[in-house]
Amino acid sequence: MEIVTSQKITTFLMFEGDAEDAMAFYTSLFDDAEVVSVSRYGAEGPGKEGSVQHATFSLAGQQIMCIDSPVEHGFTFTPAVSLFVQCEDEAEIDRLYAALAEGGSVLMPLGDHGFSARFGWVNDRFGVSWQLNLPA
Repeated sequence: MEIVTSQKITTFLMFEGDAEDAMAFYTSLFDDAEVVSVSRYGAEGPGKEGSVQHATFSLAGQQIMCIDSPVEHGFTFTPAVSLFVQCEDEAEIDRLYAALAEGGSVLMPLGDHGFSARFGWVNDRFGVSWQLNLPA
């Protein structure tokens, strides 16, 4: 298993079978995005054959690592840690908010919250938390 990242500190997401779908979804949302590397479990395990043993993908120049854990855990993602996105314009924040909220849950609706003229916070359908901001 080769771990590919040029960053000293990298966000790491642990899924339980959804890593492939999550990577495809996230890389479809950003122009500057790609799957950098993927290694998969083989027939010998310990994870389900073909699931993600380790992967690295890039969103807007930031590398993120992920896995499909072969072990079920009593925990998942929490909004205490989130991915914060500075959006370029209204169209981008509206598009990202709609896509990430679909099938997920809204923590703060998109709008003016005093500290930002346009801000929204959602947990996506995979449970990952995203804060979206449009600077004034």
